[in-house]
Amino acid sequence: MRAGCGAKGALMSDLAPVDDGTCFACGSDNPIGLHLRFEPDGDDGVHARVSIPMQFQGWRGILHGGIVMTLLDEAMAHAALRAGASGMTASVNVRFRKPAPVDAPLELRGRITERRRHVLTVESTLCDAEGTLLCEASGKFVDKGLS
Repeated sequence: MRAGCGAKGALMSDLAPVDDGTCFACGSDNPIGLHLRFEPDGDDGVHARVSIPMQFQGWRGILHGGIVMTLLDEAMAHAALRAGASGMTASVNVRFRKPAPVDAPLELRGRITERRRHVLTVESTLCDAEGTLLCEASGKFVDKGLS
């Protein structure tokens, strides 16, 4: 038996995302968002240089883990979007390796590792300015538009 909230609703694969500019991670119209901007990286990836302010820290000087996960998820989603997908994250696995600092330059990357019908397998990394791996993620992205 699966645990749940008891309400019946739409499946993830049935939802149609709408970009209205207010995404917390990349929305230009979100006054409290991260305002991430991604650029192409190779044939199947994206990258962004970021510096996340202290207001998003957990412990002193360390970026909150939920924000780190948001960065990684957004990099994977933008890699999928670059491939022409229109959907959303279905699952994510995250491995925290070292604390990510606040107010410091960081390099965020995402790329597609596999395409299958309506599911993309994606991965992302977060590194410091010296290239040290801080965190990595892998996940699945559901898209109704892929064939």
